[in-house]
Amino acid sequence: MDDRQLMENMLMLEKGACDLLMHGTLESSSPDVHHAFSCSLNSSLQMQEQIYEKMQEKGWYPTTQVERQKMDTVKQKFQNIG
Repeated sequence: MDDRQLMENMLMLEKGACDLLMHGTLESSSPDVHHAFSCSLNSSLQMQEQIYEKMQEKGWYPTTQVERQKMDTVKQKFQNIG
């Protein structure tokens, strides 16, 4: 397993942790539990961002630029829903 595969696995696991912590935050039964999940979620989101940024630096997570027209179309679609 090379570095790229390790980073991909780390990112996938961190995203899964974020998902679980988000649901824990939403379903928490008391303010203390909510706070604990929320703090853990924020930490996990920061870790996910750091992994993503490192992968992007190495060219392992390329992003593409979206045309302004496509962004405007999506924005307009969701504005019409509300």
